This record gives sequence, structure tokens and C-alpha cells, in this order.
Amino acid sequence: EVQLVESGGGLVQAGGSLRLSCAVSGFTFDDYAIGWFRQAPGKEREGVSCIDISDGSAAYADSVRGRFTISSDNAKNTVYLQMNSLKPEDTAVYYCALDSTGWGSLNRDEYDYWGQGTQVTVSS
Repeated sequence: EVQLVESGGGLVQAGGSLRLSCAVSGFTFDDYAIGWFRQAPGKEREGVSCIDISDGSAAYADSVRGRFTISSDNAKNTVYLQMNSLKPEDTAVYYCALDSTGWGSLNRDEYDYWGQGTQVTVSS
């Protein structure tokens, strides 16, 4: 069974930092992509960043580029999202998801497996 477990969310002041983790288990192939998505109350789930595990290539939404960094530790089957210079508008539930095609995108329809989410709240 494929499982994705997010951790690292919490409450932080504007300008602060958090690092989210996504631990992947049960997926037996080496070529896949992980995406980070977020959903604020009353809004649609949007893509934040993604990474191709096989070569480390990454993509970012315009709203987070330059502030967020995605990375992977393949030995630990874990993907991280380092979030710096956080803003109140970054407040959302953050989800990680797995794209078994291995390419990755910021389109949520491309993803096959999802975690349960972790809450990030940025106070002003």
C-alpha cells in the first residue's frame, strides 16, 4: 500500500520559516515525482512545487518561487519543502502527492496518491 505522510506544519509569524516533510512508503519504483499542493479555506487546491525524484528537476508556482525550496533524500524516501519568508497568504493545509509517471507537474489531476495534509498557519 502506498502511503504519504506529511509533517512539519505549524503556526509561524510572517517572515518566518517552516520545513515540511513528506515520507513515502510502499511505492516500489525509483522513478516518480512528488508534488506539494495547498488548499486554503474556500479555495481550490493549488500546486506549489514538484520534484522528479530520478533527476531532481523541480518546478515552482510563481507565488512561492524564490521563497520555497523543494528537495529529496532518496535514501530516506522523503521529500522536503523548505518555506522561507512566509506570508499570511501562505496559510493553508499542505498536501504532498505522488505522480507515478515520474514527470511531475503542478496539476493535481496528474497525481495518483495523496497524503492527509498538514496545517500551516502564518500570522501577521
